[in-house]
Parts: sequence; structure tokens; C-alpha cells
Amino acid sequence: MATKTLVTCEEYIALEETQGVRYELSEGELIVTPSASFFHNKIAYSLVATIGAFAEIQGLGDVIGETDVKLIGDTVRRPDVAFFRAGRLQGIDLDRVPLPVVPDLVMEIVSRSDRADDLIFKVSQYLSSGAKAVWLLYPNAKQAYRYVADRLDPAVRSAAAGHKFEEPELLPGLSLPLAQIFPASETPR
Repeated sequence: MATKTLVTCEEYIALEETQGVRYELSEGELIVTPSASFFHNKIAYSLVATIGAFAEIQGLGDVIGETDVKLIGDTVRRPDVAFFRAGRLQGIDLDRVPLPVVPDLVMEIVSRSDRADDLIFKVSQYLSSGAKAVWLLYPNAKQAYRYVADRLDPAVRSAAAGHKFEEPELLPGLSLPLAQIFPASETPR
């Protein structure tokens, strides 16, 4: 029987990442994740820019991407998009890695290599650590699954049905059509 070698949060912080390799820490287990694709990053960067500009203009908070955040125990995740309500980062050393504050909203762009059980486990880690909502975005299906702490089943939204990304409690006034989030095709301009 194989045994797992667990890593503490402190050991994780001391790791050096080589180019093209990203790590996350899941309850002490080191997870190696492949580099994101062009389209994955295009969606993530667009969301950080769009939601970030809205949140800043409205004074609602801060949006970041690809930043390690400390969850419960020896768990460090790196959400594609993270929103923190205004005031939640007050007094926090923002140079500290991982950031010791759980995002209010997390968005993860699902890649072809992601496994469903791993994604659901990651969602549960965010929510049990205090995130208010987690969105899983499926670019190929052009669908989004919204998870909240008090519901077991996600709310499923589709670009084809004209649904929108909306989080009225966290980002009041923001209504972003899913069709605008997902690229029309995987052909760059």
C-alpha cells in the first residue's frame, strides 16, 4: 500500500515553482496542475478586468486572479478569479503568500484535464472556508455552475439560454451575459 507524504502550509510556501508547473495544497497533499491554455487565461483575465473595473468604480472591493489563498488547515488554492468585498483586505499584508483571507466569490474556469470529483471537492473547500459563492465555468459547454454554502445542487446557467453572471449580494448591479464571457470560438483574432 502506498503512503502519501503530506506537506504543511509552511513547506508549501517554501517550494519553488518551475516554469510551466503550478501547485496547490489540498489538505496537506501537494497538487501539481498544468499550465492553463490560451483560452483559459483569456477568459480569466477578461473576468478579472471586467469585474475588477466594476467593483472598483462601485467601491465594492477587489478582484484578483491566480493568487494563492489560504483556506482551512493545510489547504492553499489558487483561484482563477477571486473577489474580496470592500474592507476585507484592510490591515492584511498583501505581499504575503498565501493571502490569509478567503475570497467572498471564487470563479474557476474548467479545463479539459479537470476531474469532476476534484472540482466538487475544491468547491466544498472554498465554501467550508467561508466563500459566499463559487462559480465553475465550462467554456466548451458554455455553461456556468453556481454553488453556495446552503445548497447542495448548483444553479446551472447557459450562454445559449441567454443567462447571465450575476451575484447581487456581492456585486449589485453587475449583469454579465455568459455569451460575453465565453469566446465565440477557439480561433484567436
